[in-house]
Amino acid sequence: MRNIVYFDLETQKSADEVGGWGKIREMRMSVGVTYGTARGGYRIYAEPQVNELVDELRRADLVVGFNILRFDYEVLAGYNLLFDPHQIPTFDLLVDLQKSLPHRLSLDAVAQGTLGLEKTSDGLQALRWFQEGKLLEIAEYCCYDVKITKLVHEYGVAHGQLFFQSRFGKLTAVPVAWK
Repeated sequence: MRNIVYFDLETQKSADEVGGWGKIREMRMSVGVTYGTARGGYRIYAEPQVNELVDELRRADLVVGFNILRFDYEVLAGYNLLFDPHQIPTFDLLVDLQKSLPHRLSLDAVAQGTLGLEKTSDGLQALRWFQEGKLLEIAEYCCYDVKITKLVHEYGVAHGQLFFQSRFGKLTAVPVAWK
């Protein structure tokens, strides 16, 4: 069985706290979550387990996420200079969608338009939870984002298209060629 690992992480610090988006590696991981199709379940990683998370990603047949190349992998690279995302077979939904669209979409916009589902929170709330020591809330939120990513990916594979609300309120289809 092919092991697809869906992945997302949340950080301890914002871009403002570390001096801008050019310093993503300094944001540090608060919680990382994976869903592995081979095991049929989720795994939650706290910061001390970041190397175990990286090992799972390296063993995957394919890692799927939303904006993981530019963001999540950069956060992980802050822990290990030898971390090379090019060695991990990765499919970034955002990168693929940007090939067809002149603008960025959020995971929430695609989930709402395609599945009628909304994210339960956002990254800023996850940062507040981290400051309050509420790692369980971050893990739940992150698990839900991984689930949404998985459902959006599976929908695109099955139907060859996704949907989002345009700025003018129109439901717009985006063709995808995902396998």
